[in-house]
Amino acid sequence: MSQSTATPSTVKLSDFRLQHRLRVRWAEVDLQKVVFNPHYLTYFDIAVTQYWRELALPYELTLQELEGDLFVKKASLEYNGSAHFDETLTVCLRCERVGNSSMSFKGAIFRDSKALILAEIVYVFVHAVQKVPKPIPAELKSLLTHYEAGEEITRLRLGSWKELRADALGVRQDVFVREQGVPNHMEEDELDESSDHVVLYNALNLPIATARLIAPSPGVSSPTCKIGRMAVRRDLRGTHWGSKVLTALERVARERHVKNLSLHAQMQAQGFYAKHHYVTLGEPFEEAGIVHIEMQKVL
Repeated sequence: MSQSTATPSTVKLSDFRLQHRLRVRWAEVDLQKVVFNPHYLTYFDIAVTQYWRELALPYELTLQELEGDLFVKKASLEYNGSAHFDETLTVCLRCERVGNSSMSFKGAIFRDSKALILAEIVYVFVHAVQKVPKPIPAELKSLLTHYEAGEEITRLRLGSWKELRADALGVRQDVFVREQGVPNHMEEDELDESSDHVVLYNALNLPIATARLIAPSPGVSSPTCKIGRMAVRRDLRGTHWGSKVLTALERVARERHVKNLSLHAQMQAQGFYAKHHYVTLGEPFEEAGIVHIEMQKVL
């Protein structure tokens, strides 16, 4: 990562790996009918949250693991244009420098290809209790560097239930049991032993997503396998981590010459699977107290 001097005319969308789109709400415009200037800081704060999701780092849990906290040292904005109600903006962020205990971000807010707002935000990493600066952990420095270089920052592991049970079950219990209220005794079943499992890990080796591929019963000839128990940590949804898990199991299915994949999608996830070319079959039904819909994909 290198420092640069940016002007509105030289800043481009392609300068940023993190690009987050949002729409201006009525409550955010002032009497001049443009976005009230402090709201741009809120837009950048939203982008910071999305940046951590793109790093596959649950913000609060990560800081606990690193025994630290982040304080804003500096936040400056340069206004070069105004956004209006109902316009769609692209809020961009890039980690420009990582020092001993501080990290600097450059940001820009675009309307189409025009940079309206430029930003500089500096964070200081501090001791979790004493609130004094401390060195940024090496693993966080490394992750920021790899992310901005466009490199892969997560690790997929495929394996058996015996190999992945602890990590897969941990994610499933967080999502299905604690978040959605599914009874704990239902979360692990006899199909786990005979299924292929995948777990996605972040740079700190924390499991963040999982799913399983259920093969036909022994002795049963079927061109269809079923995907189930797909779960992504709540604080990391809205990125592409679910897609990585899903496509990993699809690759396994193709290698085994499976012709069709089926799944029971929760209704709020129907759109996600539709983007991956799964089609709806039949009518909604209830499973474990949650409304589902059957979906299928031809490989």
